[in-house]
Amino acid sequence: MDKIIEYIVSPQFMLGALNTLQLSIAAQLGGVVLGFLLALAKTSRHKPLQFLANAYIWMFRGLPVLLLLIFVYNALPQFGLRLSEFKSALIALMLNEAAYMAEIVRSGLNSVGPEQQRAGYVLGMTKFQIMRYITLPQALRLVVPPTANQFIGMLKLSSLASVIGFGDLLLVSQQIAGENFDYVNTLVAVAIYYLFFTAIFTAMQIVLERSLDISLKAKLIAEQAQRNNNRDV
Repeated sequence: MDKIIEYIVSPQFMLGALNTLQLSIAAQLGGVVLGFLLALAKTSRHKPLQFLANAYIWMFRGLPVLLLLIFVYNALPQFGLRLSEFKSALIALMLNEAAYMAEIVRSGLNSVGPEQQRAGYVLGMTKFQIMRYITLPQALRLVVPPTANQFIGMLKLSSLASVIGFGDLLLVSQQIAGENFDYVNTLVAVAIYYLFFTAIFTAMQIVLERSLDISLKAKLIAEQAQRNNNRDV
């Protein structure tokens, strides 16, 4: 156990953990933004945009992430585009994640009935205002849970970046284990890091879902109003 703790608090493991978090967060944020744009294109009235969005989703959902990583890092230099390990992993993971986020966002947007959008037009709101004040607040309640799950998946998927030499947790553990042949303790230390990160982001997901829960907000407001009435009496 002492050896595991020694690995966990070592500078190499802490740097690998930081690299893993940086890659996971950046790739997930990029995937959310690109996925949102793809969802808008897929739900638009323009057939060419729908075709391009569907083609993108079909292609990147069908390609293995490992293939994307190796292609971006090893094949793109043959076209004159040489990227670092971090940038290569970021692009590959982001492109893959966007295909899944597009479907998640699309389902959230479609959950808002068209009659609410028509009501916005009647009130004189622009398309942007309708999206900002009517569609997105309601869609977020359905988009947040699967997005949080996708991020946890991204956290684990980022370990594939070690195959192209990115210094994440898994690569650090392999390098240290290659020096002292202590595979058990190094891999246990990596597992503890991943479980810790998963626990933290799961707790954040629960807090965020509660903040978006309209029924819970209404209940809290009603309880506060009841307490105020009791004090007045």
